[in-house]
Amino acid sequence: MEETLGVGMVGYAFMGAAHSQGWRTVGRAFELPLRPVLAAVAGRDATAVRAAADRHGWAAAETDWRALVARDDVQLVDVCTPGDSHAEIAVAALEAGKHVLCEKPLANTVAEAELMAAAAEAAAARGQVAMVGFNYRRVPALSYARTLIAEGRLGALRHVRVTYLQDWLVDPGFPLTWRLEREHAGSGALGDLGAHAVDLAQYLAGELLVGVSALTETFVRERPLLAGVATGLSAGPGAGAYGAVTVDDAALFTGRLASGALASFEATRMAAGRKNALRLEINGEKGSLAFDLERLNELSFHDHTDPAVSAGFRRILVTEPGHPYLGGWWPPGHALGYEHTFVHQARDLVLAVASGTAPAPSFADGLQVQRVLAAVEESAEKNAVYTPVPRQEP
Repeated sequence: MEETLGVGMVGYAFMGAAHSQGWRTVGRAFELPLRPVLAAVAGRDATAVRAAADRHGWAAAETDWRALVARDDVQLVDVCTPGDSHAEIAVAALEAGKHVLCEKPLANTVAEAELMAAAAEAAAARGQVAMVGFNYRRVPALSYARTLIAEGRLGALRHVRVTYLQDWLVDPGFPLTWRLEREHAGSGALGDLGAHAVDLAQYLAGELLVGVSALTETFVRERPLLAGVATGLSAGPGAGAYGAVTVDDAALFTGRLASGALASFEATRMAAGRKNALRLEINGEKGSLAFDLERLNELSFHDHTDPAVSAGFRRILVTEPGHPYLGGWWPPGHALGYEHTFVHQARDLVLAVASGTAPAPSFADGLQVQRVLAAVEESAEKNAVYTPVPRQEP
């Protein structure tokens, strides 16, 4: 009989919908040793979670995440909740013998992330796996960029620059939601967008950030409460009421990689006209790579060893069967999209579960990113004083 992997997901909003798409599709796109089964989804509102289950293909709905973790038909728990509940759910699931996928950033604090990483390490000794959901690693063009860098095509790295720009908070009338409350989100653009930027920089470079110098700013310090609707723990008392924004709107920081290469980062949700503009460029002694998420099937590559008369950036269309993940999809030239990164994420995690190997990015990788984010906040509090990132223990 075909072996199955029962998946239970906690949370069903934006990320829950994206993860559902990944779990629902992965077994149809790729040959897998285990067939994922969408066993149950959990959320606090019985009507809403049942509707989400029906819409996204989950067999059952729970109103208590603890009941989901305890289900015999759930072997893997996918955590898609706000960051303030990541540690409690993930640790409980690992201690219950489940595999775990947890959305990024791993936690709201370094202490929580350390607790989660320790639980994942203990679970690994029992044959369980735990992975953090930095889905942009699964963009084929970025995965291929990592291959080129690992092969030495850029030589020694000199510069890494990443910007992640959105504009959904430009309007000061946008209401106060949980993403704007520190007790739920941990931080603002820094954790929401900067976590992706930091993870990609370290993943592509193959080395860690060792120190940062940072500035952060909250441009709109109060926002309207949603009338009669709970936003996290804040209940909107009615029209005209405002609540304090307790996270950053934007973060700007520089950093140094272990090799001495320099890095720069910008993360903001206040860049008018930019919807989901994740852009990066990496310069090395032998060449450069550039990527733009709004053109996610393309990678720009410059080989600096070519003759000057013919050298320059060239466009690589990353849709060939030999490119990462493309063997499961369409003929060459047929583009993929954002949702495919979650299919690829599910694929890699299922393979790790089946083989008993450690998946990447691990909870330890998520902890490293959390330490960078904490160093950024510490530096910003000290008006951009250079702040070392604590070394990751072996």
